[in-house]
Amino acid sequence: PITFEQLPANAQAVITQNFVKESILFITMDSELFGTEYEVRFNDGKELDFDGKGNVIKIDYKYERIPDALLPAEVVAQVQAHYPTAFIVEWKRDDGQWKAELSNELELVFNKKYQLVGIDD
Repeated sequence: PITFEQLPANAQAVITQNFVKESILFITMDSELFGTEYEVRFNDGKELDFDGKGNVIKIDYKYERIPDALLPAEVVAQVQAHYPTAFIVEWKRDDGQWKAELSNELELVFNKKYQLVGIDD
């Protein structure tokens, strides 16, 4: 485990701006061949993962709605337009693409420009 102060500044800013009420359970740092990743787990089970620069690479709210402010506006708009009764519960970078898991258990796949390129069920 590491301390909050050991996170990159960008990661610290995301947490202090968006997770004021949550308590951090633990923070880990994983150094790999292709870079460093950080995992922040909160007491309520939510999880945030960051790359070595502090950019968000995963947000996992389990079964709760991820606040729109934490997601790209283009993605939120597409989900609201095509799946108005669903919401995003997990958002992650995966093999150069972004994946949004919805509350209806569909997984939407987006390219780097946040354009919808596929659907997994």
